[in-house]
Amino acid sequence: MVDQLSATFAALGDPTRRAILERLAAGEATVNELAEPFPISVQAVSKHLHVLERAGLIERSRIAQLRPSRLRAHPLGDAAHWLEQYRSFWTDSFADLDRRLRD
Repeated sequence: MVDQLSATFAALGDPTRRAILERLAAGEATVNELAEPFPISVQAVSKHLHVLERAGLIERSRIAQLRPSRLRAHPLGDAAHWLEQYRSFWTDSFADLDRRLRD
C-alpha cells in the first residue's frame, strides 16, 4: 500500500492534474467543465480524475447524471507541511549562494 504523502506527490507530478486541482479550488465542476481548457478528450480528463480521487485529493458525488468533483485540501496541507520542514535548508542555501556570488 502506498502512503498518503507518496500518493499525493505522485498525483501532483502531472501538469494536467495540477491544473485540474487549480480549477477545483474555485469550486466543484463536472468532467465536461474540467475538460474544456485541455486539448485532450473527456475520457483522458476522467482518467486524471480517477488518479486524483485515488490519491484523496478530490471527491466525486453523483447528482442525477452528473458527477461533480470537488477539492479535498487535507492531503495538500500534509504535503505543504512536509515541504515546510525544508524551508530553512532552502533559505540557508540561497543565502550562502548570494554570499558567494557577491564575493
